[in-house]
Amino acid sequence: MNLKDYVASIPDFPQEGILFRDITPLMADGKAFREACSALIDFAKEVKAEVVAGPESRGFIFGCPVAYELNIGFVPVRKPNKLPRKTISYKYDLEYGSNELHMHADSVKPGQKVLIIDDLLATGGTVEATIKMVEQLGGEVVGCAFLIELEDLGGREKLKDYNVFTLLKY
Repeated sequence: MNLKDYVASIPDFPQEGILFRDITPLMADGKAFREACSALIDFAKEVKAEVVAGPESRGFIFGCPVAYELNIGFVPVRKPNKLPRKTISYKYDLEYGSNELHMHADSVKPGQKVLIIDDLLATGGTVEATIKMVEQLGGEVVGCAFLIELEDLGGREKLKDYNVFTLLKY
């Protein structure tokens, strides 16, 4: 199955000059969604993940089925003021402005093998922030897995010290 057949390319969204890769057709097709999740599950097995961490919201969409299938936990990585208990956070810069992510302070155990899953690797800022928090808690990032990689935006270079897996490259 060619998963690229299930990704719509939307020109000038969310702003002029951007070619947006819309994965909602892939998520809407049961066979394509299962195919994508199965590949992520295989990678999770390969790296011997003990828990999956996923940034909201699409990291949830792809990370939760992987965690469920492997009978391991899922750690939500969220924007500020979304998690109810004590959190740790990491602020990072974007091209225009900054962002901040949080995770519960007890969500990763020291030495635990963590696989980070998200839908898209672009500049790598979101996953880098997630890595920093996992490592702050003593976890070991055993891999970073993505549905799509935008190769010309530098994300893979930012993650050069980690095992990066992507299903589709543009």
